Amino acid sequence: MLMTTARQALVHYGKQLLASRLTSGTGGNLSLLEPRQDRVAITPSGIAYDRMTPEDIVIVDMAGHVIEGHRKPSSEAGFHIALYRKREGIRAVVHTHSVYATTLACLHWEIPAVHYLVGFSGLKVPLAPYATFGSRELADNLAETIGDFNAVLMANHGLVAVGDDLARAFATAEEIEFVARLYYQARLAGTPKILPEEEMGRVLKKFKTYGQQPPEGGNGAAAAETI
Repeated sequence: MLMTTARQALVHYGKQLLASRLTSGTGGNLSLLEPRQDRVAITPSGIAYDRMTPEDIVIVDMAGHVIEGHRKPSSEAGFHIALYRKREGIRAVVHTHSVYATTLACLHWEIPAVHYLVGFSGLKVPLAPYATFGSRELADNLAETIGDFNAVLMANHGLVAVGDDLARAFATAEEIEFVARLYYQARLAGTPKILPEEEMGRVLKKFKTYGQQPPEGGNGAAAAETI
């Protein structure tokens, strides 16, 4: 069975999506890239996370063709592949329908630096224009919006988080949902004060050395823990 460890990780984090209330039912999807082989392990379409097994995970090539698996891959496989193609260093993609991030996406609000934890994404969380789910247009919109950010709101849809491993991408999805809730509530109460870009530059610099760093020669992934 190809990409056994990746399959197991996707099943684990699929269950974490539900436990963390980042999605419900079969909403959202996750994937992992194996760059040397140009193949992607991705969750299947329409299978509940709490019933998913490693055998349900689908392996596709960078054109989206199934290499191994008896299930249909996620309908959003196209934008996962587009993100992997767009930026070297993206190794994992987590797509959620988390309530507050999706609320802001429906309002067509980006998330500014209302709290320093927006740094999990970068200086902000940008908004990608709306397109029908599963469409080439949606994949193109995300690829055009991602830039150097690690999270993107999908207008009227949800959130995408990326990382150099699945733990980091998942942590980004969690932290951005927290910041989305803060921003929404702050906007209801008044006019939130936004951190200046200079301060966010300091924050992003500190993020690079926070937590337990991998040994020299490791994969370079920072510890995916709350800062």
